Amino acid sequence: MGDPRTRLEAMLARLRERKFRITPQRLAVLKILSESRGHPGVEAIYRQVQRDFPTTSLATIYKTISLLKELGEVLELGFPEGGNRYDGNRPYPHPHVVCIRCRKIMDLDLAGFEGLSREVSAKTGFRIVNHRVDFFGICPECQEKNRKSVLP
Repeated sequence: MGDPRTRLEAMLARLRERKFRITPQRLAVLKILSESRGHPGVEAIYRQVQRDFPTTSLATIYKTISLLKELGEVLELGFPEGGNRYDGNRPYPHPHVVCIRCRKIMDLDLAGFEGLSREVSAKTGFRIVNHRVDFFGICPECQEKNRKSVLP
């Protein structure tokens, strides 16, 4: 994860460049996304924003995230059983590892991943416009919880 302040400034610059207003609620959403390692969903972002701005609507959060997606400033990760989650730190395709128990999502750096799209394109003739690579498993914390619950 890069520096959250640098990421926040990049997102703000992009909004200003396109002449979008920077409301306090919008700024709160940007801060959450730039600081989060956990790939929050809309509901989690909404709960956090409501702490400081109790009159904020869920629609405001959806609109802000939609705008950020349109500007390429957030990566949306869709999951059929768990809703969409958002990565504001690395808004470009990259691998993730997902816990099937607690739904934690972590970014994953893999050697050779950068050339994967080119290799797929070369082997298939497809012009790759986007990709997604997720690995599913059980995180160390959930494994530990399971070990403790099995012990007498």
